[in-house]
Amino acid sequence: MKLPKVARRVLLVPKSHSFLNHNANRASLTASHRSLQANCLFPLHSRHISPRQSTSSPFARHSSSGPNSLKRTPYYDLHEANGATLVPFAGYSMPVSYNNQSHIESHNFTRTHASLFDVSHMVQSYFTGPGAGAFLERVSPAALQALKPHTSTLATLLWPDTGGIVDDTVITKLDEEKYYIVTNAACREKDNTYFAVELEKWKSEKQPPVERQLLENWGLLALQGPLAAEVLTGVLSNPMSIPSLASLFFGASRLLQFVDSSANTSTPILVTRTGYTGEDGFEISIPPEYAVSVAEALLRTATSEKLRLAGLGARDSLRLEAGMCLYGHDLDDVTTPVEASLGWTIAKSRRETGGFNGADIVLRQLKPRAEGGGTEKKRVGFLVQDAPAREGAVIMDEEGKETIGKVTSGAPSPSLGKGKNIAMGYVKTGSHKIGTELSIMVRGKSRPAIVTKMPFIPTQYWRGTT
Repeated sequence: MKLPKVARRVLLVPKSHSFLNHNANRASLTASHRSLQANCLFPLHSRHISPRQSTSSPFARHSSSGPNSLKRTPYYDLHEANGATLVPFAGYSMPVSYNNQSHIESHNFTRTHASLFDVSHMVQSYFTGPGAGAFLERVSPAALQALKPHTSTLATLLWPDTGGIVDDTVITKLDEEKYYIVTNAACREKDNTYFAVELEKWKSEKQPPVERQLLENWGLLALQGPLAAEVLTGVLSNPMSIPSLASLFFGASRLLQFVDSSANTSTPILVTRTGYTGEDGFEISIPPEYAVSVAEALLRTATSEKLRLAGLGARDSLRLEAGMCLYGHDLDDVTTPVEASLGWTIAKSRRETGGFNGADIVLRQLKPRAEGGGTEKKRVGFLVQDAPAREGAVIMDEEGKETIGKVTSGAPSPSLGKGKNIAMGYVKTGSHKIGTELSIMVRGKSRPAIVTKMPFIPTQYWRGTT
């Protein structure tokens, strides 16, 4: 079977198969962390959601929340005024789409122009103090202290005894004693308890002081698309007098001065060149009192010809095309970074020194199989023929004789065009190599699929002129 080249990553596997039976293969957690895992939900990732309406839909999982129990971001009124379809997500009332354009139109507009996403439901924190960098390097395998000020990295927070992923996060080093972290809303309670337990342990060891400060009610906007830099420049104070955004490369951050000419006000905003769509773009952290005025100014100055609001539906399909994980679907507490094909987030220096949660297990998995390393499953991407494979679809070998995994995210690709179905999930090691032909059960029928490289479309991160 020949399928067109593109993409990468995909799935999970039936508990009946030994290579997926994590309870049997993982060491037990410490008492405090075990209790935490037992009492928390492992729902959707707060960064993106699957717009499909099914029993496995993120919306279905949160639909039990009454409208009065849902939290609201600073942009709730803005969403309503712009005809948003609001849904329960990670405890918040969030826009999935807007009535002026469909999910697909919003997806495509982001790829060609720019879109503004409200991601204020996510958890923003500062970790400060002389021990901040060392503490964060205990809970994550990233080399955070070696980062230059105002640079960031994708990182995973890990369980101490198993190396399983507590959450995925972006960590920005602001200075030697201050780090800015964004974690997922769906993991809020779990993460809060996790950090409390780890900080208490750190304190009991008489380590250098560390404090965590939650940025409650702050705005967080994701400005994404090829026109993002042009749009952002339009709301900055004296754009010509500040360092050009052209020198703010992917992964870097800068405090910039926002100005609202209509109200004659201004405030510093933390701008990080990053995002979850594969496009060039920025995530903007905004103090509560200025959150709405920043969003309104961006929309007003850019006009709808260049910038439009976008919801979680488009965000999910954009991130899937970019090969990015959705926590609670593509990542969870019993999956390690190595199994999740995130070995690149484990810094070279940390591979040599260890000293992070779960290091014994994670570093052993990085070794060749001949040396007792490796894993029993791997996250991969797929192109699926005939019909889209959704979360939970069973993956078989090419002949359909052996179950080797399960899809964790999947949908038609708006960017690749009609009939191009992409997915990611976990397969048994040995079936993870690019070009491997498999079959996936969709609507009771076996559909041909091929393991492909991710991201499914080229990323457009700004790294300077070529």
